[in-house]
Amino acid sequence: MNNPAARPTALVTGASAGIGLAFCRRLAAQGHDIVAVARRGERLDAVARELGSAHGARVTPLAIDLGEPQAITTLLTALGDVEVDMLVNNAGYGVPGRYQSSPWQVHERFQRVMIETVAELSYMLVVPMCARRRGTIINVASLAGFLPGSAGHTLYAASKAWMIRFSESLALECGAEGVRVCALCPGFTYSEFHDVTGTRAQLASLPAWMWMSAERVVDEGLAAAQAGRLVHIPGRINRCIATLARWLPMSLAHSVSRRESRRFRDIH
Repeated sequence: MNNPAARPTALVTGASAGIGLAFCRRLAAQGHDIVAVARRGERLDAVARELGSAHGARVTPLAIDLGEPQAITTLLTALGDVEVDMLVNNAGYGVPGRYQSSPWQVHERFQRVMIETVAELSYMLVVPMCARRRGTIINVASLAGFLPGSAGHTLYAASKAWMIRFSESLALECGAEGVRVCALCPGFTYSEFHDVTGTRAQLASLPAWMWMSAERVVDEGLAAAQAGRLVHIPGRINRCIATLARWLPMSLAHSVSRRESRRFRDIH
């Protein structure tokens, strides 16, 4: 996975909190330099200080809003000639509420972050990875990509299902050229995600055994990528849920989703 001739570099999007921050910490501890991308510059500066002090990592903080049309061009210009050995496409969020309750511009921006920038950044970095015949791409998808769509998160599951299929196809294309691609599909994870979407109160009733730490998700994701898995669902419970959803009759799956959406989503 790494360039043996130099300290490898990992580029992580959504790096200021949650799973993205956990990736930065684990990869820095493993000897990577980090290019940390997120909107909040002050948080990225704190991450750079932390990882530099704790692990001697060289951290390049890039405060870039991936929802902007020229975001990837800006990112690549700032990156310069740095060789990226690992890409972690982690940036993401949800748009709560009914689909028609938000203006189209909100959904357009969401798709730019969740789909377009993942495809574009992967394209820009997989080309040199294939030329060097080494590299790893981890796309942080979601268990939601395997489940029936739910009211109140209309585009979210669809974007994650796309990310899973995209990762599989890219892995099959590039595996022979030494590039590993893995879709990491966590379920409920302790992070800021549910605070941002305003669903923390609804999810408070879920039992503790349904939740995983960001650190465990990252450890499983890195191990899965190292092992050459194309798709990995961390946690036995989450894998059972995905299997159950696959085998349930579609009408029953939709019925369950319709009922549970009202418990855990804002559908007003």
